[in-house]
Amino acid sequence: MPPKCKFTREEIIKTALDLTREEGINAVTARALGAKLASSSKPIFSVFENMEEVQAEVQKAAKALYAEYIQVGLQQEPAFKGVGMQYILFAIKEPKLFQLLFMSEQPQKPSVAGVLPIIDENYDQILQSVQNGYGLDEKDAENLYRHLWIYSHGIAVLCATNMCSFTAEEIGKMMSEVFVGLLKEIKGGKTE
Repeated sequence: MPPKCKFTREEIIKTALDLTREEGINAVTARALGAKLASSSKPIFSVFENMEEVQAEVQKAAKALYAEYIQVGLQQEPAFKGVGMQYILFAIKEPKLFQLLFMSEQPQKPSVAGVLPIIDENYDQILQSVQNGYGLDEKDAENLYRHLWIYSHGIAVLCATNMCSFTAEEIGKMMSEVFVGLLKEIKGGKTE
């Protein structure tokens, strides 16, 4: 009978996630993970095939944590603003995980119209909240979502990279101002 593993899969993933939170995904090496576990790297490879598998599990765990933020946003009124605020809050509270999920180079360069479904597994729920919350058809909801994501992503990147600091009130005010202007434009209230 083979010896019992010193650490469970979940313990290794949690430790790798913590290491990513502190130093970024590139810090998740066999040696660093072993040191964090106060062990050699050998127990890691009794549970995982390679470090790519560990890093893939870290990414899944980061996506799950991000999804929790989005669910909180979807419960707020208005839901779409709540989602945007939670997206930025995730960048502020979990900058290394935000960078992993939303600032990593993509294998292919998607069009701006197609990027959101690729990078965010919560896309359909968020899009539905826009349609339901503002009485928009799918095309207009996608347009509004895309524009607001570009704006909120910019704020989130500034926060995740320590370029700027904003209060929740400042973020809410900026998001509302841009949202109102976009909604007027989309609903036909153009002023020229």
